[in-house]
Amino acid sequence: MDKSTAGAFVDLERAAIGRPVTRLGVSFFPVYLMDNPLPAIATGPKSGRVIEELPDASVPTLTAANPTDRPILLVEGEQFLGGDQNRTLNVSVLVPAAATLKIPVSCLEAGRWGRRRDFAAGSTYTHRRVRRAKNAAVARQAATAEARRGDQNAVWGSIDAELDDLGVPAPTRAMAAADGVYEREPDRQAAADELGALGPLPGQCGVVVTHGPRVVATEVFGAPELLRPHWGALVRAYLLERPTAAGRPSASRVLRKLGRVSKAACRETPGLGLGVERHLSGPKAVGQALTLDGGVVHASVLSA
Repeated sequence: MDKSTAGAFVDLERAAIGRPVTRLGVSFFPVYLMDNPLPAIATGPKSGRVIEELPDASVPTLTAANPTDRPILLVEGEQFLGGDQNRTLNVSVLVPAAATLKIPVSCLEAGRWGRRRDFAAGSTYTHRRVRRAKNAAVARQAATAEARRGDQNAVWGSIDAELDDLGVPAPTRAMAAADGVYEREPDRQAAADELGALGPLPGQCGVVVTHGPRVVATEVFGAPELLRPHWGALVRAYLLERPTAAGRPSASRVLRKLGRVSKAACRETPGLGLGVERHLSGPKAVGQALTLDGGVVHASVLSA
């Protein structure tokens, strides 16, 4: 049954940005949200979440248990390493307290099925272009609330392209093998360590990433405490990229982008757990958002 409605994406027109930090041609503009009330929400590897395979393991589905007394946010793009193969979430999910949900995932490791081990959080988020390939397929299905499958062949193809471009060995074609770049490039490792240690600034809720003046990604969390556990992995993912444009970062372009995203047409559908999902897809960008009672919980917009 079609439970979706049409509307506009999340309101980011009132978001404020700060001075960017630029390393290796990649700029990070801090984002600050105004008036975004949310209840207490946990997230990240220390939230208490339990990620497991189904009893009869299935590539596109895992289970997420929340044994705590407050909701736990699982974020689209996180890497879960282990199980029968590495996976990433297809959508952000807010798991209610004391609940267990089936969650839709995509495989990030084409050459392994088996040798099961416990899941652990990846130190790096899924690469932007891999997420974009996955999210584009999810957005096309947004009119059907139950359909949140990525295009697995497109995801694998995108992973192959990224690994080949980075020139890292990957016997099982795992996205996580891209971290090998940090082992061979001390300058890149130093930049990731520096920004990771710096952490999000006080009050910072998100980041807009640019290559020169070109905006390539927007990641917004509903509160600073929701961004903080994911900061290091996000920075590492974006610093893996070779810049696709040169020049000075442009605050005016970032603000115009946030304004356009706020008004972009999207499809709205009930979330898998708490909240409401919103999906947008176009030739230049793909976006996802999870909201709760009108407040942003997590939103991402990834450019081509």
